[in-house]
Amino acid sequence: MLTLKTINTDTERVIHALEKKHFNEARQAIGQVIAIDRQRRETQQQLDANKQQAKQAAAQIGKLMQQGQRQEAEEAKKAVADLKTKDHELQEQLNNIEGQLTDLLRTIPNTPADIVPEGKDAADNVVVKEGGEKPQLHEGAQCHWDLCKKYNLIDFDLGVKITGAGFPIYIGKMARLQRALENFFLDEARKSGYLEVQPPYMVNEASGIGTGQLPDKEEQMYHATADNLYLIPTAEVPVTNIFRDVILNEGALPLKRCAYSACFRREAGSYGKDVRGLNRLHQFDKVEIVRIDTPEHSYQSLDEMLTHVEGLLQKLGLPYRILRLCGGDMSFTSSLCYDFEVWSAAQERWLEVSSVSNFESYQANRLRCRYRRESDKKIELCHTLNGSALALPRIVAAIIENNQTPDGIRVPECLVPYTGFEMLDGNH
Repeated sequence: MLTLKTINTDTERVIHALEKKHFNEARQAIGQVIAIDRQRRETQQQLDANKQQAKQAAAQIGKLMQQGQRQEAEEAKKAVADLKTKDHELQEQLNNIEGQLTDLLRTIPNTPADIVPEGKDAADNVVVKEGGEKPQLHEGAQCHWDLCKKYNLIDFDLGVKITGAGFPIYIGKMARLQRALENFFLDEARKSGYLEVQPPYMVNEASGIGTGQLPDKEEQMYHATADNLYLIPTAEVPVTNIFRDVILNEGALPLKRCAYSACFRREAGSYGKDVRGLNRLHQFDKVEIVRIDTPEHSYQSLDEMLTHVEGLLQKLGLPYRILRLCGGDMSFTSSLCYDFEVWSAAQERWLEVSSVSNFESYQANRLRCRYRRESDKKIELCHTLNGSALALPRIVAAIIENNQTPDGIRVPECLVPYTGFEMLDGNH
């Protein structure tokens, strides 16, 4: 969440930045924050003054008793008791105000970076780079859902029977291709200096709040109400929360972590061609990269992460483009976000396969993820970053469609050492 210091010292810039994200309640919300914060500081001052008065009164009791002024000592005791009662009331009042302030701050999104373009939705995103060549498919080429049925690679109907729509069953060589992609992405991340971790697939409420999924995306998360645990929508949540309530040494930054996980998203309201086949699932696999960094270095880290993801797509031989998201299409928590899309030749459309974001100090403030500067030992908020490297379903869709031949589907050369076969076909 935004820091009170930023809101109080740079109010107009914050309001205009939030309006760039189309947060229409920006001026009202920031005004409420400032008013409640002023009330908090005034109550804190009253509490401090009350405590000091009680301390001074308590110190007088012993002196009065030594001087034989028993009645005055009893009056001083009563005054101390009254001050302690007032102390308790002020503390409760302060706790209530701080709770209101925290709840309000959690409803305000992050401010976008200066280079974020103006815009309302995905149509206003800016293409900053394209790479690879779009394939020319043979006559009679099919979309991935038909190819999967033809070669018995994915059974969507069986997934519906067992669970519901959006939970496919991967079969034979396709199951092995899934595993090959996971291992390939993890190996490439390790080569780039990321330490692999294996996180839990369920998180508590504090973790969801820490990375900003709660309360913003609560309706999109699967919730195990009996234990108040949430199925993770991405490994970003548990991996970033490793550093919740932690003070790191500046010399250890940037910290680089990667993780494979299944991801679970309700995707409420999705329909039409965007959800057909592998285009939008409720459960899917993904490798995530996460960085914890200093403010001075975090944008260099973002560039390095973009280069890493781009390298994966180049090795897979997939046509891709990189987009800088406009203010209206950015997530609640990001300050700057780039999307990677791959070309789906049979569908003749671009499919998003990765988002790489710098959250600056927004997540870190919610997480209390901080570092100690080497120069003066001052404790500051970290910057957090994360990116998909990569999400499997649409990568698989593009591989299947772009590499189809009359005899089967060619496996990208970089994956053959992992799969042990060169073609996806009906021979499992």
